[in-house]
Amino acid sequence: MQTPEAPQSSQPLRNLIAGQWQDSLSEIWYDLVNPATEETIARRPGGSAEDVRRAVDAAVAAQPAWAARPPAERVGLLDRWAGTVAGHAAELAELECREMGKPVGLGTAFLEGAAQQLRAAGADALSYAFERSVPGPADSTTRIVRRPLGATAVITPWNFPVPMVLGALGPLLAAGNTVVLKPSERAPLAVVRLLELLDPPPGVVNLVLGDARAGTPLVADERIQLVHFTGSVAAGRAVGAAAGGRLRRSLLELGGKDPVVIDAGVDPAATAAAVAFGAFVNSGQICTSMERIYVHRGVAVPFTEALVAAAATHTLGDGHDERTVLGPLVDERQRDIVHRHVTDAVERGAEVLVGGTVPDGPGFFYPATVLTGVDDTMLVMTEETFGPLAPVVVVDSFEEGLERAARSRFGLAATVFTDDPEHIAAAERLPAGVVWVNQWQGGGPERLYEPAGDSGMGATGSHAALDAATRPVSVHLAPAGSNR
Repeated sequence: MQTPEAPQSSQPLRNLIAGQWQDSLSEIWYDLVNPATEETIARRPGGSAEDVRRAVDAAVAAQPAWAARPPAERVGLLDRWAGTVAGHAAELAELECREMGKPVGLGTAFLEGAAQQLRAAGADALSYAFERSVPGPADSTTRIVRRPLGATAVITPWNFPVPMVLGALGPLLAAGNTVVLKPSERAPLAVVRLLELLDPPPGVVNLVLGDARAGTPLVADERIQLVHFTGSVAAGRAVGAAAGGRLRRSLLELGGKDPVVIDAGVDPAATAAAVAFGAFVNSGQICTSMERIYVHRGVAVPFTEALVAAAATHTLGDGHDERTVLGPLVDERQRDIVHRHVTDAVERGAEVLVGGTVPDGPGFFYPATVLTGVDDTMLVMTEETFGPLAPVVVVDSFEEGLERAARSRFGLAATVFTDDPEHIAAAERLPAGVVWVNQWQGGGPERLYEPAGDSGMGATGSHAALDAATRPVSVHLAPAGSNR
């Protein structure tokens, strides 16, 4: 495969189609800007339907041969890729820092975790029943074969550019599908480098860059058998409707407004430290970020004081600086959303205890912010913020906290801090795809979930991801002469 030089500020990013790096046919190009310095770091295409057509052509052509490889061979490639990602984690993290602001140290840790997740996807495939036989009456047998779907589409967000790609690719490729990948136009740089490093077999993974000009024709292509989409609710609705209209599958992980319920009796300082991490890490740009905090009145004062103190330690800066805790938001548009939520809350009576102002100087920075006096009329409690905000609501009982936590159109994840066994049992009924008790982001590759409400649809994780990536076919075999 031809490998281009690392992109320079004036160099356009290129597509990867059928194993060849190609210039996009897009008529519109944009500057890709470093959100910490506002300097141009590359040129990206707006997207082209012709780019998409060529990429789907390549994926369709490559799929039969890829599916014909034994599962162990496909998994072996994934395992080698995991080693490559782990070996280049710092390099990929530096690119993610340049394009969307994530601190390099944090990005490196997430990339190392993504490499482990890719290996886990391969292990799941090796233990998955791609074929099994079930005995029937009169010496008959039904053989159930899980066949790959064919050419698939993966559309990923900007907040974890490389980990989200790897998480989607693992099960799809292990099952024998080929992929057309469209990363977010807001952060394509690290994904381009990822594909350079992985050097996938021609046509097995194809990369098309662009915004909706690429995404819309990709989702609409009749030959795409499944769309794996992570992004906003509005875009996810459009993707789901387009795929459903073609009677094709979609896996949708969309927005979140994840609640935290804090019971009486917990350690307020330790819990505040955990909540600060869950609300502010990656500058709050995580789908499962803690965005609504319901704290029992019995521990509300010491918890809030400790949360404010923790927020004050989250220093702003360029993610290349080891002292930086919070890098910038991905772009000015995202910062405007965050500040609009704060402004709306203050206008409706909320109080800012720390943060809440746009810093002077270049870059799209926003400080860790704690709000109190919030209510359910405010944007900060009803709409996904995707920023470093921690709105705190004091409740009179654990039951009230659960009830208010469940009062949302979103249902991605929820976190509960409690030592009460009865309260743990009650928390398990929260309408969310994942419920964490006493440990945000707990669990590992065995996790299996499906988002609830407006947070998406389609079960994923472990063998469920392989169920989604395959189609079951039953072949019934009766002894010769059974029809006589």
